[in-house]
Amino acid sequence: MKICLYLEFYNFWGGVLFKNIGTGLLRSYENQKKILRSLGIEFTERWDDSCDILQINTPWLKSLYLIKKAHRLGKKVIIWSHVTAEDAAQVFWFNRFIKGLIKKYLAYAYGRADLVFCPSAYTKSLLMAYGLPGEKLMVQSNGVDLKLFYKDDKKRREYRRIHGLDKLTVGTAGLVIPRKGVDVFLQLAAKYPQYQFVWFGKIYSKLMAKGLPKTLPANVKFTGYVDDMCAAFNALDIFIFPSYEENQGMVILEAAAVGLPILVRDIPVYNPWLKDGENCLKAKDNSDFGPRLEKIIADKRLENKLRKEAVALAREEDIEVLNKKLVATYRKLLQSRP
Repeated sequence: MKICLYLEFYNFWGGVLFKNIGTGLLRSYENQKKILRSLGIEFTERWDDSCDILQINTPWLKSLYLIKKAHRLGKKVIIWSHVTAEDAAQVFWFNRFIKGLIKKYLAYAYGRADLVFCPSAYTKSLLMAYGLPGEKLMVQSNGVDLKLFYKDDKKRREYRRIHGLDKLTVGTAGLVIPRKGVDVFLQLAAKYPQYQFVWFGKIYSKLMAKGLPKTLPANVKFTGYVDDMCAAFNALDIFIFPSYEENQGMVILEAAAVGLPILVRDIPVYNPWLKDGENCLKAKDNSDFGPRLEKIIADKRLENKLRKEAVALAREEDIEVLNKKLVATYRKLLQSRP
């Protein structure tokens, strides 16, 4: 068995388009390579006629060409549905004007696959609403690499020193775009000046996405891209993720692996794997984030429970746990070849 893992533009101009972005898409792609290596399955990151399965991450135009070529040669095609119209419309400011076009394109592209991996049951429901048949859609978590994300006191001390964190620190990670809940993050920072707030993640030009306010609360810091996300998570005391729309939210699993208490928005994508009061707290709306944050800080018993259950959640989604399921999927797909 040989897999062709393909991420369009990944090798373009030395990977400049993916440099210092740190998105869940890239970590999912790296996880896929680690899984295949651990299973001893041969793979290539460039098209090769000898592959048995073409596995695409984000299908753009060259991907469509490769899909047609693969099918002509009798290969099977898997596409990861990292993108939906619902989340893409809220990335760059101009995307909202072409949401309908994005939806039609993704429905067409995903429809060319023999199998579509959906990061969550929620993503699967969206794609079914696009008109894709349910039997072609399979829920497959992006997973988390527990060898890369873990509790580390040394990393915590180092990053807290680097970023000047000496108080209780509430933080998050991801692209600094409105969809991720920048407005809520800033409101919380202004409301709780006694705590520090830090956001680890790439900040786009104002030409691409709505920029940050000129004046920020004194207790908030946006670091931009950082190299060591394990250290970043360890530097926090509480992880908050007020995103309005996700297909899974890999940073949640990564924060969970470090053992952070987690506070998220109550949106459908987190059901049923995130359970309010067990492995996280869920805010019903923007105004609910403050009271929920206060609850974590005030209730040490709850905080410890959330930390413990977060680690248990991460272990269930460890990429090594997902290995056997993935092998069975590949074999079943290849057995269906004429």
